[in-house]
Amino acid sequence: MSHACGCHRTDGQKLHHIKEAIERFKHMRGALIPVLHEVQDTYGYLPEDVLHLVSEELDVPMTDIYGVASFYSFFSLEPKGEHIIRVCMGTACYIKGAQSLLDRLSTELQVKTGETTADGKFTLEATRCLGACGLAPVLTVGEDVHGRLMQGDIPKLIKTYAGPAKEGDRA
Repeated sequence: MSHACGCHRTDGQKLHHIKEAIERFKHMRGALIPVLHEVQDTYGYLPEDVLHLVSEELDVPMTDIYGVASFYSFFSLEPKGEHIIRVCMGTACYIKGAQSLLDRLSTELQVKTGETTADGKFTLEATRCLGACGLAPVLTVGEDVHGRLMQGDIPKLIKTYAGPAKEGDRA
């Protein structure tokens, strides 16, 4: 199975990939953002130890790196879940009950908005308009769009993405 991110590479392979990306971009003006994209794509977030490497290799202060990483919503300084659930909070979705969907997801997953479940399976996020107003209320799970949802749809949706429990996941 192929994965969009390089999350399943070994740590050595990941670090090697980041060093190659730094070499590829370091002589370019504005190299920081493409390098941070490579880090995010490779690790699924921006690990602090890797950011120190980026800082040294690009000769960019850590304060500048954190400024960029915290400004752009694409970047995350915390690990994300295997499945990122984004609930649209745009006007059409909000009016049609998006807040109740977000609340139900929060209850079912036992996390607050912006948090990741203890098993690392899901990250719950509220987002601005997803551009699918005709499907309001709408949410995405990764690249999958789910629209015209009601609170009662949430348990089945979670079960669909939770997949079978792996051996050793149960306490």
